[in-house]
Amino acid sequence: MLKPHVLKELAQIVGPANLFTDAEEMIVYSYDATRLASLPWAVARPASAQEVSGILLLANRERFPVVPRGAGTGMSGGSVPSSGGLVLSFERMNRILEIDELNRTAVVEPGVITGDLQREVEARGLFYPPDPASHQFCTLGGNVAECAGGLRAVKYGVTRDYVLGLEVVLPTGEIIETGARTLKSVAGYDLTRLLIGSEGTLGVVTKIIVKLLPLPESVRTLSAFFPDVTSAAQAVARIMAGAIVPRALELIDGGAIRAVENYLKQDISHGSGAMLLVEVDGPAAATLIEIETFERICRETGAVTVTRAADKAEQDQLWKIRRSISPALYTIKPRKINEDIVVPPSRVPDIIAEVQEIARRYGLLIVTFGHAGDGNIHVNILIEEEERPNAAEAVKEVFAAVLRMQGSISGEHGIGLSKAAYLPMEVGKHALDAMKKIKRALDPNNILNPGKIFISAE
Repeated sequence: MLKPHVLKELAQIVGPANLFTDAEEMIVYSYDATRLASLPWAVARPASAQEVSGILLLANRERFPVVPRGAGTGMSGGSVPSSGGLVLSFERMNRILEIDELNRTAVVEPGVITGDLQREVEARGLFYPPDPASHQFCTLGGNVAECAGGLRAVKYGVTRDYVLGLEVVLPTGEIIETGARTLKSVAGYDLTRLLIGSEGTLGVVTKIIVKLLPLPESVRTLSAFFPDVTSAAQAVARIMAGAIVPRALELIDGGAIRAVENYLKQDISHGSGAMLLVEVDGPAAATLIEIETFERICRETGAVTVTRAADKAEQDQLWKIRRSISPALYTIKPRKINEDIVVPPSRVPDIIAEVQEIARRYGLLIVTFGHAGDGNIHVNILIEEEERPNAAEAVKEVFAAVLRMQGSISGEHGIGLSKAAYLPMEVGKHALDAMKKIKRALDPNNILNPGKIFISAE
């Protein structure tokens, strides 16, 4: 626990109203979307990089853990204060500081909601592509920490592709700036890329410079229903082998469809076994040709019905289906294990088949959906508590299959707590040792988000 003199100093740094120590207040900051939970010793809400620096200097002097936190939407336990300590909540640092329309950049604080930035820049004819499913409530600081991807990553890439520079407080309290406001910069090591996806273990982001694009003129969306997930996966492989890259290409299997239908109280699929959502953007004439091409591919690979959204309202209704999956799955069983594996797009049919076989072998209900266009499939194992040992073995087999297919055990959720034991399966001993050396060099006292990514930082 934090000593009284430490609490007093923290209150002096952030103000008494922004330091929480009551249990009922701290519960709110104890968990993330994994439902893993651990109560912090206190919660501080800083308002500037200088306040964060003062807190980390104090933490190094007194040797207490500090855990940065955005909106708590993470799927790997990255913001869970598993070692207790102090949670840094960035809800006060929530300003869009600048939008430079001429140079297509924006500067934001880490507590800005991703969807708020998207709406603000789109009103000016600009576009911020990273689009996590939780974009209406996740924060840009959290997106940077996890290198969030999302629905549009197949065409536009992930968070790291849009971050030009950062203001960061290092674990030992120094404030640094990385990157530049230009599209090109090779001045020394690329610290920006090192920090993106480091899950709050190497530094605390206090300002973010992002690149913007012109807002696409036209967006067209179609839904295609298939008799089974295998034929839908084959359509994915065909689409991604072609010359046109979709803006989004999402696969939803039969189990996920049934869950959403129950959750939304409507018949979406008329009993179909899988669904694809395909979206394109660009000049209106080009998007018409592109959507017609994808409609043809879906029909040729066995789609039972293919429907184009007629307007924005119908597009929103289709995406509501996709964004409803995660909460809907809890209507089937009380617990789920959510893994976000990724394989080369051509191997999507293979990994879907492998997951189905693993589910059969272990007698588990496994639902698959996700960003099939870039090979990022969310494998959700739905369990009762007594099924957890079988589920753990199934996870290992899924990861082993992914690595055989030259994939990765995490496409966008990060490692955090939930995947730390599996990281050596992918990166190997020498790479893991190099990562730990970087952690020790920047955080010699293991103050910042200890216990995440590595089982041990030693």
